[in-house]
Amino acid sequence: MPKMKIPPRILVPVVSAVLIAGGLVGFLWLRLSDSAERLRDELRQVIDLSGDAAETFVTDAPIDRSDRALLHLRQGDLFAIQGQWAKAQEEYEQSVDAGGGIAALRKLAQAQLQRRNIGGVRTTIRRLRQEGARPEDLLLLESVVDLRTGELQKARQLLTGAQDSPQKHYGLALLAIIEGTHDQAKTELALTMSGWDPLLRAYARTLQSAYDEFDLFPESQELHLITLLSRALAQVQECELALPLLVQVIREQDDYRDAWIVQGYCELVTERFEQSLASLERAYAIDPEKPEVQYFLGRAHAALGDHQNAVTFFTYAQQNGFKPEKEVRRLIAEQATELGNADLALEQYQALADRLDADRDAYIKLVTLQMTLDKNDEAYATALKAVAKWPDEASIQELLGSAAEANGNEDVARAAYEKALQLDPTLVGARERLQGL
Repeated sequence: MPKMKIPPRILVPVVSAVLIAGGLVGFLWLRLSDSAERLRDELRQVIDLSGDAAETFVTDAPIDRSDRALLHLRQGDLFAIQGQWAKAQEEYEQSVDAGGGIAALRKLAQAQLQRRNIGGVRTTIRRLRQEGARPEDLLLLESVVDLRTGELQKARQLLTGAQDSPQKHYGLALLAIIEGTHDQAKTELALTMSGWDPLLRAYARTLQSAYDEFDLFPESQELHLITLLSRALAQVQECELALPLLVQVIREQDDYRDAWIVQGYCELVTERFEQSLASLERAYAIDPEKPEVQYFLGRAHAALGDHQNAVTFFTYAQQNGFKPEKEVRRLIAEQATELGNADLALEQYQALADRLDADRDAYIKLVTLQMTLDKNDEAYATALKAVAKWPDEASIQELLGSAAEANGNEDVARAAYEKALQLDPTLVGARERLQGL
């Protein structure tokens, strides 16, 4: 019996869509992961307080708790990876106030860009210039502002007149992608990838991968290329540039699920919450079983304060195998807490603490909730487990102190508070509780 041969006009769009969907799952993982690996690979110069060209990467090494600027910078990076730009901006502002210098100002500008605060970005650029930031970094920031505000000719003049640098070529690549001059975009991306800036090299590879995927299927329609580029732009935190491209895609193909997902995501992280909900509901109507759609619908409902619907969609996503599971469990717990559903929140925090890769925050949230519910014996037992995992973490010692105090173990509480203050003398709460014993 002869094998069936699928015509290219059917095969190519189908396979391209599968690639986009598969890439989208990877994209979701990149945006949601809070791993130190992600930070090491893509976040540069986090403690470059002098503004020189030396590269310093985030590591797993303990942070000096007195270095508040670096603490806030790292916490802001974690929020940024999760797409929580309002919280990231707060942390970066605190890092700036604590003396974080150029590194903190650069991250603050990034957060302001994501939140469409163009006036704030321009103010931060002026402060960066006063602090002595590198001209090429200022060039990229200023050109991205021009691209996002639609001043393409101004961006072109600024970039073409600048000295050679990875920032110049990356900015020109973004301009070429917007204008649809794809050969020029590939040339500029290649120059960026051969440059000295590690973050821009990573971003350029992400954008180039969209072209590489498209080139696998020469007969594929340009609609698929635009969608791939939109997804890649979202990955490199250029959702403002991706959204106009997605409008083109959806105008031509209204039932393109993955275009609606990326559009909904971009609207979510740029704080267009009502529009995000509408886009994601359209994706849900096309494919109600896809866990990524359900997850982002939960995020959109949560952003709008609809905690019940948020719990509903996060639960759907969890049941349908959304990864990373701990991310969706954390959000279910947070929304359940907002609803006053303590049992559900407790169930989720317990599951998070029971994981092999449990983090400190899971234990802190679990113990705090257990004490709130007067489950003081359980809270004390959980706090002891946390201390066994992180004996030299000040916040965990303080947690043990609180749990021991609630359970009537004043000697243990006193010792824990003293240990916490040895590790971090700035813990006001631990000091006050110790004095109150």
